[in-house]
Amino acid sequence: MIFRWLNPLCLAVPDRSRTEVVLVSLLVTGLAIATTALVLWGAYFGLITALILRSVFFSMVAAGGLLLLGLQAGPVWARAFFYALVPLALYPGINIEANYLPIVMRGGMATPFDVYVFVGLMAALITLIWRSVGLALLVLVAVALAYAMLGDMIPGQYGHRGYSVRRLASMLMLSTEGIFSLPMGVAVEYIFLFALMGGLLMKIGTGEVFVDLARGLTGRMRGGPGLTAALSSTMLGSINGSAVANVVTTGTFTIPLMKRAGYSKNLAGAIEAAASSAGQILPPVMGAAAFLMAEIIQVPYATIALAALVPGLLYVLALMTAVWLEAGRLGLDRDPQAGFQLLKETVVYRGYLLLPLISLILFLANGYSPTQAAVLCIGVGLVISPWRKETRVGLVTLAVVCRDTLITTMPIVVAVASAGIVIGVLNLTGLGLMMSGMIVNIAGGHLLALLMLTAVVSFVLGMGLPTSAAYLLLAVLVGPALTRSGLEPVVAHMFIFYYGLASAITPPVALAAYAAASISGGEPNRTAVESVRLGFVKLLVPFLFASMPGLLMIGTGTEIALSVVLAAVGLVGLTIAFAGWFQSPMPASERWLLAAASCLILWPSPVSSTDPLTLIARMGGLMVVIALLVRKARLAPFTQSRADT
Repeated sequence: MIFRWLNPLCLAVPDRSRTEVVLVSLLVTGLAIATTALVLWGAYFGLITALILRSVFFSMVAAGGLLLLGLQAGPVWARAFFYALVPLALYPGINIEANYLPIVMRGGMATPFDVYVFVGLMAALITLIWRSVGLALLVLVAVALAYAMLGDMIPGQYGHRGYSVRRLASMLMLSTEGIFSLPMGVAVEYIFLFALMGGLLMKIGTGEVFVDLARGLTGRMRGGPGLTAALSSTMLGSINGSAVANVVTTGTFTIPLMKRAGYSKNLAGAIEAAASSAGQILPPVMGAAAFLMAEIIQVPYATIALAALVPGLLYVLALMTAVWLEAGRLGLDRDPQAGFQLLKETVVYRGYLLLPLISLILFLANGYSPTQAAVLCIGVGLVISPWRKETRVGLVTLAVVCRDTLITTMPIVVAVASAGIVIGVLNLTGLGLMMSGMIVNIAGGHLLALLMLTAVVSFVLGMGLPTSAAYLLLAVLVGPALTRSGLEPVVAHMFIFYYGLASAITPPVALAAYAAASISGGEPNRTAVESVRLGFVKLLVPFLFASMPGLLMIGTGTEIALSVVLAAVGLVGLTIAFAGWFQSPMPASERWLLAAASCLILWPSPVSSTDPLTLIARMGGLMVVIALLVRKARLAPFTQSRADT
């Protein structure tokens, strides 16, 4: 009877004894509930000291992660190894909470006992990095620690006097400059909290409402299933902020729907991957890195969300246009089960499930902090869930949501802890400042060269590291170089933010595209190439931030409006040129002309520039694009009728 009640809480791990599964599942769930209570209390009331809050949070998440790894490990000795590391991960938080005043009184200096605690913590953390994040970050952390301890062996300006393990323990464990630095604070206050909110909303059915709303709006259009996938995945992605998680959540529904409508395996997977990657750049929630950005450049999160709104909408506009063009080129059908009736039924009978998101936006608009708004949003979700039987959540379901949130966020928490180590070493040794100066020197003072170099560095780091860790390192290494060159902090950080996210769809490490290919049955690399073709705007728009800061709501009203219009027309023109179809197939000459005119519209000079050449280029390109598209639209009925006869 008890086991039957515990069934929903039990993790699905084959070839394990029932007792072990139940025990580990209960321990992980208990840690998750305790973590949730800690995060909610700290987020709404904010009465917990930063070092205590961050260390206890990390210890509980790390302990839960090691329990999961132990349960999933194969040999008995491997399971025993992971389980043995659990106390080593859990103790540092308990130790800091219990001895906080003595730690403060001695200036955060580590005792010999603290050194042993630090070594145990590093053993647990390195194991978590190895098994949950990947080898690239593990190597980076190992190199950073080796550099900190062996700096006296390095000649020249990049060497230093070297630091002992005791000094590293003081810096990285007993202060807010290392593992428990600002990134970990963001993980506590934002990442876990908003992941919890997204998990709860998915449980009560908000995700299904998004899908049906998208089907109602776009299903009756040509190639409706593709547009439905693009729109619904974009909306859902803005809640969970994870491209891969969004693919596996919505892709199981949208990809088969697209394949039945006539999309190829690779194209269906590419549409889902490109759409899911939009969630990290589209308000209101965006990804974890957006919260990190707000804390690093010291602006309200609402400012970041507002700055990201137009670029995110431009990405969605270009993607929807590309999907619509692909449907026309392939002659695909509409979704016969979608349309206004579905939209009406969704709004009337299930529209109330959107109230939590609406309340989140209203709370933010009325001056609540993002953390308080998220807590209240969760409260609204719990209030409306009992209104219908199918959306009702009980205590067991809430416990499952807490557990799933811990499992989902554990790799991110491990990644930001690792990034905290690297950043702490960079600050301790002064290497971060030297590398930033080196990047500026290589660029030779040319902004475009600096942006291109930054794009390459961001892209490479984004391939091997999680988004949050990649952005953190770039913010320390490259962010100062960009702001020193004259860019606004929001522009500089949004640039590296975008390029750090690009690896979700770009080979050779296109995780979102690979996840979509596993569902569609397509070839992973071809799916990734198609997703880049559909989502190329993510690679182009960041360069527009420098010449059109109005896209980030910077400048006068006229500059903002002009930037939005020019960027929208130019990007849509390029999208049509890449597709090679607009109402009818386009010959190569028209495609090249359209692409050239669109590039003239996106001329890399400030929108406010009064240079005659710039004005002529932009206005000439604008007129060519409009004239060409109007001509194609007018000729389309005649071409179609001739083809039919």
